[in-house]
Amino acid sequence: MTAPSASLAGRAVQARRQQVLPNGVLGMLVFVLTEVMLFAGLISAHAIAMAGATEWPPLNQPRLPVVVTLLNTVALLVSGGMLAWAQRAWRRSSQTVNPPLFGALALGLFFVLMQGREWVALIREGLTLTSSTYGGFFYLIVGAHALHALAAILALAWAWRRLAVGRLAEAQLATVAVFWYFVVLVWPFIYIRVYL
Repeated sequence: MTAPSASLAGRAVQARRQQVLPNGVLGMLVFVLTEVMLFAGLISAHAIAMAGATEWPPLNQPRLPVVVTLLNTVALLVSGGMLAWAQRAWRRSSQTVNPPLFGALALGLFFVLMQGREWVALIREGLTLTSSTYGGFFYLIVGAHALHALAAILALAWAWRRLAVGRLAEAQLATVAVFWYFVVLVWPFIYIRVYL
């Protein structure tokens, strides 16, 4: 009678050891889901304010740079593709991960710097956080995304540095990737809702 119970206990221990997702990835997915709700709330509030306005955007406010930001959007999407390439490369050899991971990081930095440049130009033209509801929503939504992008870029830089010294685990790369994919994939919704 002791043999079957020992066998069952052994299977229970083995079942506990098999993870569907690494803990870091699961934790990041939970965090990302809360952030999706944050952005859904911001975009919903923007839609309500826009629907109640007599003119959107107001006549006395500068227009958003739709074309330049579209090009910047493409850079961000390519960055997400490069990170996916880095993850696929990891499965072959961790030695081939560096170029696409660095490319994702560089394009992410480019995106944030171009957005910052856009902000400076818009502020000079009179679009500020307090100039109108239009400006307030623009800086609130795009600014929230920029903070997430900066945090995700720091995470990418951390992963790239750990890769350089041979201390990056696949689960760590996957955790950082979940956060970066969120930043990349939420942006087109923001672009369509806020810029167009």
